[in-house]
Amino acid sequence: MQSNLNHTLEMVGKEKGIDREILIDALETAMLTAARKKFGLEKDLEVHFNEETGEIEIFEFKTVVKKIEDPETEIKMDEALQLDPEAQNGDSLGIRMDTSELGRIAAQTAKQVLIQKVREADYALVYEEYKDRRGELVTGIVRRFERGNNIVDLGRAEAVLPMREQVPRESYRAGDRIQAYVLDVLEEAKGGPQIILSRTSPGLLIKLFEMEVPEIDEGIVTIEAAAREPGARSKIAVSSRDSDVDPVGACVGMKGSRVQAVVQELRGEKIDIVPFSPDPATFVCNALAPVEVSRVIINEDTHGMEIIVPDDQLSLGIGRKGQNVRLASQLSGWRLDINSESRVAEMWKNAITSLGKIDGVGDIMIDTLYKYGFRSARDIMLADIEQLIDVPGIGDKGAEKMQRSAAIVVADEEKELRVAAEVRKAEAESSEIGMEGEQERFTEIRGIGDKTVEQLGNGGYYTIMQVHEEENIVKLGEVTGIGIKKARQVKQAIATYLEEMARAAILPDVEETADETAEGETEETEAAADETSEGETEEETEEAEAVASEDEAAASPTEATESSAEAEEQQLQESPVPVKESSKEEGAD
Repeated sequence: MQSNLNHTLEMVGKEKGIDREILIDALETAMLTAARKKFGLEKDLEVHFNEETGEIEIFEFKTVVKKIEDPETEIKMDEALQLDPEAQNGDSLGIRMDTSELGRIAAQTAKQVLIQKVREADYALVYEEYKDRRGELVTGIVRRFERGNNIVDLGRAEAVLPMREQVPRESYRAGDRIQAYVLDVLEEAKGGPQIILSRTSPGLLIKLFEMEVPEIDEGIVTIEAAAREPGARSKIAVSSRDSDVDPVGACVGMKGSRVQAVVQELRGEKIDIVPFSPDPATFVCNALAPVEVSRVIINEDTHGMEIIVPDDQLSLGIGRKGQNVRLASQLSGWRLDINSESRVAEMWKNAITSLGKIDGVGDIMIDTLYKYGFRSARDIMLADIEQLIDVPGIGDKGAEKMQRSAAIVVADEEKELRVAAEVRKAEAESSEIGMEGEQERFTEIRGIGDKTVEQLGNGGYYTIMQVHEEENIVKLGEVTGIGIKKARQVKQAIATYLEEMARAAILPDVEETADETAEGETEETEAAADETSEGETEEETEEAEAVASEDEAAASPTEATESSAEAEEQQLQESPVPVKESSKEEGAD
């Protein structure tokens, strides 16, 4: 039995990969817990594992005294000498106890403690193995699902793929192979270390390219940045240390073989590979490809860029639901604002009008203020004095003077807006359908809801025609608070609605003409049908008369000949009549 204990420790150590000393320590701790539970906590007990015999030895230690005061912790000198001839007064003497007295309950306690200690040792080994593997790729098998999380078997340990780190388009079944990115390894007291996996991290994209592209592993090509919208689209920026190696071509591979392998692992996610540039403006233009950028305005203070593109390139630059510009912003690390040339022209025109009213602001200063992000007199009035001082050519006194003048300009502009709003309100109230009727017409237009109608009303626009006739989109967006983009959409929706209403107003006349034509055709058809039926009736009558004449001819040849001649003459006289009448009627119609 003792040799079996040694053998058991050896087998468990090999199976779990746990050091033998750790197992022995766990075994001694378990037996000590069981012994204290059996013999009492007041006793001074120690447990040792005998390597030679393979036995667990339990010792009770007592102090050698001449006179016993506490029998649980003290022993008389004469008894101590019997156990150890060299014992002296005050010594701590260890007395071996019989382990067979522990019983079933104590043995069960020892078993539980031992299992717990072995599990903790196993957890510690797993943590030591995976704590340095953050940012690596691992492959495992999906075993089960818990509250939307996938539990993945990595062989030695189990990892969790949380719902927040799963790609919505991907689904797995128990037994499926999965490749994921080790996002984090948490050391927890209960349940052991938790290995957090991810399928949405940009790190997964980078690691997949490192596996597929040898130039990246060799250090010739470097992935400078990566941005993802998991399951939809990704962008990576690459550079090369060797001028003879094209970083984009190296990542794409022969006939796209390398990038296709990554796309396949990501379940069809589209990947854009763009060349990296140390110049921020060039890098952003590359990230927005294939959009043709007209010019870039950089604001170092806000770490932002204004990207100006042709009108026909705006939707391409923004991408579906803003996807392209959002990924480019993540990739470059800059806040991007993309505008069309026509919109910039409107903003520039509005800036010239507003900023030009400020005392001492000429064309050159307007251009400078515009480049520094000041687009109206209100921006000057609300700006911090330090921001204005930083603008070349203003200075401390000039900044204060400019703000005072801007405040006067803003007050005049607000007064003009209030007067114009009152005029528009009076116009709406005096209309045939009244104010409420005019505002209800907005709800008939697709894309305009109650909130937008309320914002338009707060800005002084109460009717559809008032919005339609407003040429300054920048003013419409700022005064109402709906923004320039929404203002443009509202105007387009109203224009479409008015076109449909105009088309609907023309259609009734066309329909009346069509109805009259259809009625005329119906009358002609009915007349022709009546004439045809009359002709058929006359022919049937003539055929009947002809048959009767033949019968009479059989009886009297002379009478038959006369009757036949009379019938032919009558037919010649009668048959042309309907035809002539029909022709006259058709001509009259």
